Amino acid sequence: MKWTGLNELRESFLSFMESKGCLRHKSYPLVPQNDKSALLTIAGMAPLKPYFTGQEVPPRTRMTTCQKCIRTNDIENVGKTARHGTFFEMLGNFSFGDYFKKEAIPWAWEFFTKVLEIPEDRLYVTVYEDDDEAEKIWHEDVGLPMEKIFRFGKEDNFWEAGIDGPCGPCSEIYFDRGPEYGCGKPDCAVGCDCDRYMEVWNLVFTQFERHEDGTYTELKQKNIDTGMGLERLAAVMQGVDSIFDVDTVKAIRDHICKIAGCEYGKEYKKDVSIRVITDHIRAVTFLASDGVLPSNEGRGYVMRRLLRRAVRHGKLLGIDGLFLKDLVKTVVDCSKGEYNELEEKYEYIVKLLTNEEKNFNETIDRGMQILSGYVDEMVSSGEKILDGKKCFFLSDTYGFPIDLTREILEEKGLECDEEGYKQALAVQKETARAARGDSKYMGADETVFHKIDREYTTEFTGYERLEDESVIDFIANENELIEAAGAGEEVYIITKSTPFYAESGGQVGDKGEIFTVSGKCEVLDTFKAVGGKSVHKVKITEGAVEVGQKAELKVDRESRLATMRNHSCAHLLQSALRTVLGDHVHQAGQLVDSERLRFDFSHFSAMSLDEIQRVEMLVNSYILSALKITTQVLPIDEAKKLGAMALFGEKYGETVRVVSMGDASIEFCGGTHMDNTSKIGLFKIISESSVASGVRRIEAVTGKGVLEAMGRQIATLNEASGLLKLTNQSELVNRVRGLMEEIKALEREKSELSSAIADMRSKGLLEHTVDVKGVKLITAMFNPMKPEEIRLLAEKIRDAHPEIVCVIAGVNGKSANLCVTAGKEAVAKGVHSGKAIGKIAAITGGKGGGRPEEAMAGVGDIFKIDEALAGAEEIIGEAVK
Repeated sequence: MKWTGLNELRESFLSFMESKGCLRHKSYPLVPQNDKSALLTIAGMAPLKPYFTGQEVPPRTRMTTCQKCIRTNDIENVGKTARHGTFFEMLGNFSFGDYFKKEAIPWAWEFFTKVLEIPEDRLYVTVYEDDDEAEKIWHEDVGLPMEKIFRFGKEDNFWEAGIDGPCGPCSEIYFDRGPEYGCGKPDCAVGCDCDRYMEVWNLVFTQFERHEDGTYTELKQKNIDTGMGLERLAAVMQGVDSIFDVDTVKAIRDHICKIAGCEYGKEYKKDVSIRVITDHIRAVTFLASDGVLPSNEGRGYVMRRLLRRAVRHGKLLGIDGLFLKDLVKTVVDCSKGEYNELEEKYEYIVKLLTNEEKNFNETIDRGMQILSGYVDEMVSSGEKILDGKKCFFLSDTYGFPIDLTREILEEKGLECDEEGYKQALAVQKETARAARGDSKYMGADETVFHKIDREYTTEFTGYERLEDESVIDFIANENELIEAAGAGEEVYIITKSTPFYAESGGQVGDKGEIFTVSGKCEVLDTFKAVGGKSVHKVKITEGAVEVGQKAELKVDRESRLATMRNHSCAHLLQSALRTVLGDHVHQAGQLVDSERLRFDFSHFSAMSLDEIQRVEMLVNSYILSALKITTQVLPIDEAKKLGAMALFGEKYGETVRVVSMGDASIEFCGGTHMDNTSKIGLFKIISESSVASGVRRIEAVTGKGVLEAMGRQIATLNEASGLLKLTNQSELVNRVRGLMEEIKALEREKSELSSAIADMRSKGLLEHTVDVKGVKLITAMFNPMKPEEIRLLAEKIRDAHPEIVCVIAGVNGKSANLCVTAGKEAVAKGVHSGKAIGKIAAITGGKGGGRPEEAMAGVGDIFKIDEALAGAEEIIGEAVK
């Protein structure tokens, strides 16, 4: 067979399917769109679910894709074998009621034997045991001998999802790798558990509808869904043993070996780490390019876990310093031909992963300290097994995989409670699953709007006008389509055309009014339903409305114009942020309404006051330049050539709407905008804050919102001037500065007085020490005394008298605190302030902890302080060696 590179194989497949009339579609994002059934895209057909289920009309009835996918169900096995991985590319060709078995089977054979020139004698196929039709096509149409066709049961050759919904038999194509990969058994054949026969391509024939009672009926629209792992196909064509030996993946593997100074294939443990890093750096690079951010939940948690596993295995290989950024370049170079978003967002990806790697390096050190503390506690108490919840806490909060915790404990002769860890993990998974919400077949939530013909769509006329006429085609409540609704009812109204903007892209839905000859409705919101239908949520305020009536639709003009000002300014804001902060800035989310704009963006530190002012000035300069705002609908490739910015992870069609604002901004956007930047008026940033790791948020106002914000600020200045009895506001800053200096002077005096008082009190306390096994103990209670005053007093005694243990309680109003300090000599004799205070505070029902030399705790019941101080002698005595 001819050696063929992975990128060449991808192009060969897609071109072949194009020749069969299939629409070639670029890979969809790794973040599923409108699908709650999965956190990430896990299969080639996953983004096409709405076409398979009939919710939406496909752009063509036959399609082909190479879909980037991530599966993490067996993440713990990644690296341990050469088979497992999390990131992969899935080649697929699909039919939505178009071609079926007669075409799909011969095409697969033609691609393998004619295009790739795989020898026919090395190919075998399987069919479902009752699928005579597929067997006949393979044998009679393709010409495959019967001895090369195997029939298997439901478990192997029948695809179905859940207890109901579309399903059907499948046919799989296997490649014979040769007897050297076999088990040597005389009956070794397709279906054997050994490595000789590799499944390469799966053809799924969706032809039945399964019902909850277990029966099946024929579908009117039969579909084709085929899937073939690109890396697995490349392994076949390149004659290598695993996906880690395929050219593009091997390039990453070799780069890791170069950084680590080791050779692949020489030592199993190192090979495990090399494979983990190779797989995971591909996954996190692609996740970052689709806008996924590391976090502690959902897909962000998946990304963080993958990244941290990669970093940990880098440490196991002896790699010092930050190394992920170097590998990103190799990943991008190997895949940028097909996935241009990798190159476009290269700087952003590097900054994101480097920032997370830095944070983890700091976190893992803190995690090691906590684990060391757990080990110390286990040794002192004689325990041999670390609690499963603690194991999970280390994993969930500090990124310690259970195997790392296990290894460290085993070095100390200890074990971890893996069953308890699994239970805690299961609780977290169930919580995440509940957060995604319930979904019907293939992740599609069933709503009343699914009862409307999928071909029905709504035309949006609101770009040109704010008032329009149309006919009410549908009225619905939460459960069913209805014919009419009367005063006081809240219902949904759908018309063939509407000037009301349906919430999308961060712009809220329009409000306004709908009139008919018999009724009046207040439009509370407008949103998109399945299949591109715009839905008006209304309250009937007068009379009644009926299906079939002509309606007059009026958008709230003031609200829409204010929203448009904020939306247009959000575009200018992104441009200004990229100019001031760098090209790594990308929109991570936005919300624009009539009140303000909220803009989330990728950046890895808080903006300085100077940066905020520069951004604000730049946006206002765009506004004052009176830039013309234009829109045009273009083919997506043409739009990208113009330099239009796209949103991370957004699902775009073949054509896109492009909004340009002079030379300042050009973006993909379906929202509504002003026609000139001057109509925005003014722009003012209200706040800048953090919303997640690597994501900042700006809240701002425009137009009248700026005047209102300025009015509030002036009112505040007037109030402050009045309180300070100033007649001239220009004196305000100097007056405040003078007050601050006075306050600082008073605080210094207070500190000096507190220190003097502490000296006096410490001298008095030293006269009442108690000897406890060679350690001197002081106990005392003061009322009133603040926590910082307790600490100061206890520290003075500790620093001056290394043999003394000090236990002091301070009551401050209705609350009270405890402080325990131990001098160096007392610590050397076994006293640990953190452990001691935990036991002393517990007598009052309080909690606390700290270091051996100092610890603080809260008091539960103030009336039990005396009892706690009395018990301190016994507790300290137990600690002394």
